[in-house]
Amino acid sequence: MTEHVVLRRAVLIAGAALLGAYLSIAALTQTPLNPVKLRYYDEMNALTEPYLSQNWMLFAPDPLSDDRGILARAKCANGRATGFYDVSRPYVARVQHDRFFPSRINRLVSGTITQMDSPDPVLARLRNKEMEKKKRPVPLLPYEKTSRKEAETFLARYSLSQLPNVCDGSPSAVQVRMYVHELPSWSRRKDSSARGTTRFEDLKWRNAEDVG
Repeated sequence: MTEHVVLRRAVLIAGAALLGAYLSIAALTQTPLNPVKLRYYDEMNALTEPYLSQNWMLFAPDPLSDDRGILARAKCANGRATGFYDVSRPYVARVQHDRFFPSRINRLVSGTITQMDSPDPVLARLRNKEMEKKKRPVPLLPYEKTSRKEAETFLARYSLSQLPNVCDGSPSAVQVRMYVHELPSWSRRKDSSARGTTRFEDLKWRNAEDVG
């Protein structure tokens, strides 16, 4: 057996082992909530979701019935805060004007907001039952806090890249305001007075150097 054949087999075996390990970890992330998943969440998340959360919402039986986006404002070195700027609307407008080759960037924002609002389905049902019974709900678990922190950091970083030339191009901090506009029900689709409801949440100010 030549040295070349031995090397090739070693590479194939190592590659198969790495692929098997990755597939095993990916399969574990799709299992119901369990002690192993909670214990090794950070390690699994760093490997399988280095940038964006991966979930099954694309195939969900209930399609989204709301409009989601973010506003952002900056704080200058002198402490002055700018007004809020809609950093997601320009990309929505591009999609509406280009049906053949639309930009997908706006999905980064809506997907991240969905990530923050979509806890584990088992925990969601448990918390809903506890709220119905007027009990104290289960607090956020460590992996939920990690996921939310990553989402907040991404939204702040995205906002900094999309803000116009504020603070002479050198903002010291950024604050994100998330909004979710619940669309009117399908039964009121022909009612011109139907407006739906809007809820929003202001995230904490983030240092530009920390998120940039």
